[in-house]
Amino acid sequence: MLVWFLPLFLLFLMIGLPVFFGMLAAPGIMLWLNGQERDLILLYRNVYNGMASFPLMAIPFFMLAGELMNRGGITMRLVEFSQAMMGHFRGGLAHVNVLSSMLFAGLSGSAVADTSALGSMLIPAMEKEGYTRKFAAAITAASSVIGPIIPPSGIMIIYAYVMGESVAALFLAGIVPGILVGVGLMLMVRWQADRYDFPASRGKASWGERGQASLKAFFPLMTPVIILGGILAGVFTPTEAAAVAVAYAIIVGMFVLNTLKLRDLPDVLMRAAMTSATVLLLVGAAMAFKTVVSLSHTPEILAEFVLGLSENPLILLFLINLLLFVVGMFLDAGPAIIILGPILGPIFVDLGVDPIHFAIIMSVNLTVGLATPPMGLVLFVASSVSGERVETISKAILPFLAIEIVVIFLITFIPEISMTIPRLTGFAD
Repeated sequence: MLVWFLPLFLLFLMIGLPVFFGMLAAPGIMLWLNGQERDLILLYRNVYNGMASFPLMAIPFFMLAGELMNRGGITMRLVEFSQAMMGHFRGGLAHVNVLSSMLFAGLSGSAVADTSALGSMLIPAMEKEGYTRKFAAAITAASSVIGPIIPPSGIMIIYAYVMGESVAALFLAGIVPGILVGVGLMLMVRWQADRYDFPASRGKASWGERGQASLKAFFPLMTPVIILGGILAGVFTPTEAAAVAVAYAIIVGMFVLNTLKLRDLPDVLMRAAMTSATVLLLVGAAMAFKTVVSLSHTPEILAEFVLGLSENPLILLFLINLLLFVVGMFLDAGPAIIILGPILGPIFVDLGVDPIHFAIIMSVNLTVGLATPPMGLVLFVASSVSGERVETISKAILPFLAIEIVVIFLITFIPEISMTIPRLTGFAD
C-alpha cells in the first residue's frame, strides 16, 4: 500500500500543490494510513537532517557569488569580451549571446540568472540590430541552459549530495557537454544567419581592442579557474571553493572594479537567501522523500518493470531519455533530480552504466527541460524580459532545442564525452 505515495504525489502536483509540500504530504499520508507512525516521525525529522549538511553549504555560497558578480557589472564585461571576439561574424550578436552564456555559466551556474542578466542587455540590442524579438528571446533562453551544465552547477551539487557522488567529478564531467551545447547552438546560428541574412554587429575588432576587452574580463574569467583549480589541486573542497568564490566576487566588485557598493549588499544578500532557502527546503524534503522511496521498495519494483521492457542498456537509456525529456517539460530540474535520482540511478548503475555518466545524462536532459515548452521556466523569464509571448518564443526555440536533444543523445551513447576529463584527473574510474 505504501507504494501508492507516488501516484498521490503526482496527483498533488497536477492540482497545483507546491513541490515541497507534495513531497512531504504524499508519503506522510500513506505512512499514516499504513499505521507506520514511527516512520512518519522519521520522515519529518529527515527534512532537517537533509539540510544540515556541510556539502550543501556550497549552494547558498555559489548563489551569493552569482548575485555579487551580476550586481557588480560583471555581465557587461563578459558581453563586451564576447563581442570583441565574435561580433564580426554574420549573426554576430547571436554568437555573442551564446558565448556570453558559456562564460556566465562559470560564474553563476544558473539558467534563470543567465536569462535575466544577459537577456535584459542582449535582447534589446539584438532587436535594434534587426533581429526579431522572438529570435532574440529564443536564443537567449536556449543558450541559458548551459549555465547549470558548465561548472559550478547548483543541480549537480544537489545530485551529488542526494546520490552520494563526488561534486568535483560531476563538475569535471559537465565541462565538455556544456561546451558541446554551446558549439552546437553556434552552428545553428551560423546556418540561420546564412539563410536569413543576419547582420554582423560590428566590424572585426583589432587585436588592441580584443586585448583591452580581455583585460576588462580577466578578473571575472578567473572565477571558474580559481574554483576548479583549487578543487583539483586539493587546496579546498567544493564547499570551501564556493566560499572562496564569494570572497573573490566581493574583492573584485568592491576593490578592483569599483562597481559594487556597500549599499548594494543588503539586497544581494536577501536575493541569495531567498533563492537558497527555496532550494534547501526542496533538498530537505527530498531526503525525507528518499527515505519513503526506500521503505516502499519502489526502486526494486520499478527495476523489475524496466528490465521487463528490455535488458539492453542502450535501449533503456534511449527510453529513459524520453522519460526525462517529458518530465523536464513540466518539472524544474532541481525537484526532478531530487525525485527521480534515487529511483532511476541505482537501476542503471546495476546495468553497468557509470554513476557519473548517468548523473550527467540526467542533469543535462533535465536542464534542457528548463527551455522546453510548455512549462520551461526560462521561457517565462525570457518572455518577461523581452515582452514576447511564451507561445511565440516556444516556436522560435525549436531549432535550438533540436540541437540540444542531439547533444543529449551524443552524451548518452558516447560516454567518453563526459567521462574523459574526470578519468584523466583521477576523479572517476
